[in-house]
Amino acid sequence: MATVKSARVAGGTGTDTRSRPRRPTIRDVASAAGVSQSTTSRALRNQGYVAADVKDRVHKAAARLGYVPDVLARHLRQQVSHSIGVLVSDLRNSFYADLAAGASRAAKRAGYTVMLIDDQLLADEEAEASEAFASMRVAGVVLTPMSAQVSQYLLQRHIPVVEVDRQFAVETCDAVVVDNRVAAVQLTEHLLDLGHRRIALLVDETDWTTGRERMHGYEEALAHAGIGVDPALMVAAGWDVEGARQVTLQLLAQDPAPTAIFAANNMLAEGVWRAAADLGLRLPGELSIVCFDEAPWMTMVSPNLTTVRQDGVALGEAAVVRLLQRIEAPSAPISTLMMRAEVTVRGSSAPVTPARTPRRQTLLDNQPPGRE
Repeated sequence: MATVKSARVAGGTGTDTRSRPRRPTIRDVASAAGVSQSTTSRALRNQGYVAADVKDRVHKAAARLGYVPDVLARHLRQQVSHSIGVLVSDLRNSFYADLAAGASRAAKRAGYTVMLIDDQLLADEEAEASEAFASMRVAGVVLTPMSAQVSQYLLQRHIPVVEVDRQFAVETCDAVVVDNRVAAVQLTEHLLDLGHRRIALLVDETDWTTGRERMHGYEEALAHAGIGVDPALMVAAGWDVEGARQVTLQLLAQDPAPTAIFAANNMLAEGVWRAAADLGLRLPGELSIVCFDEAPWMTMVSPNLTTVRQDGVALGEAAVVRLLQRIEAPSAPISTLMMRAEVTVRGSSAPVTPARTPRRQTLLDNQPPGRE
């Protein structure tokens, strides 16, 4: 095992005797204000009776010394935490960033701090995050789970949990989710109403409630229109933009090719958009694109994208509110709050035209090298 040697300082004895200024303590504030530590503590926490002039003297002394309370130490002593954990899947995705922002906003309003962790869609990172939350004794956790394991781990340690966006522990903890199935039905029906019959679905996965319910909504809308599901038009493309681009190029090489593509999340939609650009397709004249999720770029491109808009900020806020209710009433019945998502029709979807397939095949036959 490597050893770390002490750095020598000129004129020293082998160790660095320089030190940072000592952090002011509550004892220092009490001394400066000329009152006891217990009175100082009550004045700083605004709890219990403290004469107005004494409270003012304590706060002025704290400000003068630059005193900052050690919240973590107090929580550990009291076995009570005013922090909550927020675990999201990928902060590079604007949906999860919005969700985290909403959770943080609601927590701040309630006087809680947030311990935010991004598990990057990695099971090991998710497990480490759950252990960190337990060791920090957070009051509760809001999370976007990848399995039931993280919720079960926390619940076994008596830490309240609210699953948000997707559910795994349906019977054992609260959840705040979007009605994915209904919104997917509406989005697919929009394309059907435009005359599309070969509608491809790119979905991230079907093990999670999000992907599974969006797929069910797509299938339900097709069934209501009397259209059988074509397995060749339903593709699992994961969460990777480049992977979605490659899958889309393969879909568009079919004969007959799809006239519309339903991307089940915003990352997949970006891959579809890039593939259409690679082929030089005119949107929506030669291909209609719709998406479940919304990202800022979707209203910055031309045409703007038709989407199901989830309010990530509202989801995060609602999840924290539900968590705080659970903290206050641990034995209350388990509940799931299902929020609506809105279909926003924009320029990327239009009626089907008969000239789509020949034009697309010509473009595919003339792809630049390396685009296969």
